[in-house]
Amino acid sequence: MPDNPNIISYISHLADIFWPVCQSQCHSTAPSTQAKICSTICDPVFNKYWGTGSMSPVYMCRLLCVVCAMLGAHAVPAAEYSRTDSDTLYHLPEFTVSEVSKKEIIPGRTLSGKRLEALREHSVADALRYFSGVQIKDYGGIGGIKTINIRGMGSRHVGVSYNGVALGNAQNGQIDLGRYSMENVESVSVYNGNHSGAFLNARDYASASNVYIRTRRPSRNGSERSHLSASVGVGSFGLIAPEINAELFAGESLSFSASAAFTHADGKYRFRYKRLNYDGTPAYDTTAVRRNGDITAARVELGAYGLLPTGTWQAMLYAYGSERGIPGAIVNNVFRNGERQWDLNIFSQGTAQWNTGPVELRATAKWSRDYMRFLRDDPKEIYLNNKYYQQEGYLSMAAMITPLRWLTASLAVDAWVNTMNANLRNFASPLRFTEIGAASAVINMPHLRVQASMVLSGVQDRARNISDTYRRTWLPSLFLSLHPLRTDRSLTLNAFAKKSMRMPTFNDLYYTEIGNSSLTPEYTFQYSGGIRWEKGIMTLSADAYYNRVTDKIVAYPAGQQFRWTMLNLGRVNITGVELNASTTFDIRQVNINALAEYTFQRAVDDTDPADSYYHHQIPYIPRHSFSFSAGMQWRGFSLNYSTIYTGKRYCAQENTIYNLEQPWYTHDLSAAFAFTLKKYSCSVNAECNNIFGQDYEVIRNYPMPGRNFKITLRIRI
Repeated sequence: MPDNPNIISYISHLADIFWPVCQSQCHSTAPSTQAKICSTICDPVFNKYWGTGSMSPVYMCRLLCVVCAMLGAHAVPAAEYSRTDSDTLYHLPEFTVSEVSKKEIIPGRTLSGKRLEALREHSVADALRYFSGVQIKDYGGIGGIKTINIRGMGSRHVGVSYNGVALGNAQNGQIDLGRYSMENVESVSVYNGNHSGAFLNARDYASASNVYIRTRRPSRNGSERSHLSASVGVGSFGLIAPEINAELFAGESLSFSASAAFTHADGKYRFRYKRLNYDGTPAYDTTAVRRNGDITAARVELGAYGLLPTGTWQAMLYAYGSERGIPGAIVNNVFRNGERQWDLNIFSQGTAQWNTGPVELRATAKWSRDYMRFLRDDPKEIYLNNKYYQQEGYLSMAAMITPLRWLTASLAVDAWVNTMNANLRNFASPLRFTEIGAASAVINMPHLRVQASMVLSGVQDRARNISDTYRRTWLPSLFLSLHPLRTDRSLTLNAFAKKSMRMPTFNDLYYTEIGNSSLTPEYTFQYSGGIRWEKGIMTLSADAYYNRVTDKIVAYPAGQQFRWTMLNLGRVNITGVELNASTTFDIRQVNINALAEYTFQRAVDDTDPADSYYHHQIPYIPRHSFSFSAGMQWRGFSLNYSTIYTGKRYCAQENTIYNLEQPWYTHDLSAAFAFTLKKYSCSVNAECNNIFGQDYEVIRNYPMPGRNFKITLRIRI
């Protein structure tokens, strides 16, 4: 970029860049208007006046060069573009343009490759624990439901995408991340606000935060025709988890993948149950065995990937089925074991993407069907045998154009429909139509990048014997990234502001005797600023944020105390600081990496000064949390250590000693060795989790496992 930031010098700068394209493209084609312009005006003027100080002819020539080069570049056949990934280089004759339009303005946090493998986690939820600002609600054991909360706003404000397409649950708005195994996952990413690139589905803009799960794709070396890998893990609590993955290559432009996994565990582990009275004296202190925490689950994934004349496509089918016990909460030394749950989740999705020169297009479609059965067969409880059926159909279209080198604009339109039925008497059988349109623009300057977007969301609900409702909302956002040092890009300042919302779930609106069909959406307002320094082997970052949640949906007693209903009553103010540090370096043949993350978070109820819990910390949000992981790799051997600390929390709205949850921490250690056996690539991994056997609870009355072990053998053919 020229030192003098006026329009003339900027045009000259553009002409310097585009002149080779003008020469190579316009002169190599048949005579045309643009070729004639170049040959009759640009060539002689450029050669005669370039750099001589004759200002007007030079400026005119350079302006013509810009226009001519853009026309020529846009006329290049799309097949000549060589695309590799999101930071692709487009190779044109005698000219290379680095694509910056899709780069993140504010980078997300990603675990992938060796660092992800080093954690050796069982599920996606377990891996997400290592991100700053993230809390995982874990209801105990391998079979327990696991949901995510980012920056204190609640799990229903988090959008979760699987291979680029959003996962949905209109019934309760929560995605159980415990069902997604890490064995087939290539990367896990977390974004506050949203992914600040230019080419997103409209649905991605609407969530307060986003989690992206990407599975492994076929990777080919040379003329290989297929890959086959298998693994089996055995461990504590009766765990056995075999998995098989296959890849097939049908020529250069078509490949297939298949993955199948099975998990079984009896979930029986010893725990300590200790409780205090209101005055702080001991009430219970018992050691027992956790029961009814068993799980049997199977997962199958099929994928196909191909090339189009000017783009790519992919399609996948996913099926997950499970039967699990619900161990329930332990209250007053009563160990419930009479509840069970069956799940069957199936979805198919496909994406096609085209590059037509200046315009890039993407189309996405998805269909899903979820079945859940809940059985309570306990003589001390009311008998329940409830069955729920959900379906979702989803379509998305997105387009991106780069009219100028420094400007990228995109437009996305999403539409989906959700239905739900149940075997309950007088069930409302709701039907929801959702349409979201998003317009976004990204400005790429040498030291400043800006993204501004506007989202229009419309939601229409229909339910039996309930009046139709329609809610429409505008949701703006702004992201900034600045390199303040003129000659050094190691330092980056960033900030964003965003408004988002979450719709009331079907349970909030229509659950028998509790739902309230008059609920309005819950809104969040996010403001965040940070600094990032990346130099050599070290990366440091610090972020401060303020979030405000309004019209928060809460369960509230109405009339008699045993009758509850859902109301828009809550307001929450959240302030926080996140500190992150990571490094990776080599000492001779040893690679060493480390990652440390710390979060301070003050999330207080700001609803009513008359409440006894006014300005108290909201339930299950710790003020302080910390995670650290480190690993070393030497030839085929690796050793990894990780620890997580969560400070004190409260399990209810009132921050009293009776509601206090003590801090907890865990230490995990794993070692792996890779070797070759008769031309087969093999590896053995041994891990010990919660090394010191600490007794702890993430959710009150749901004790977590103590020290446990797992050994996994993998082989690749």
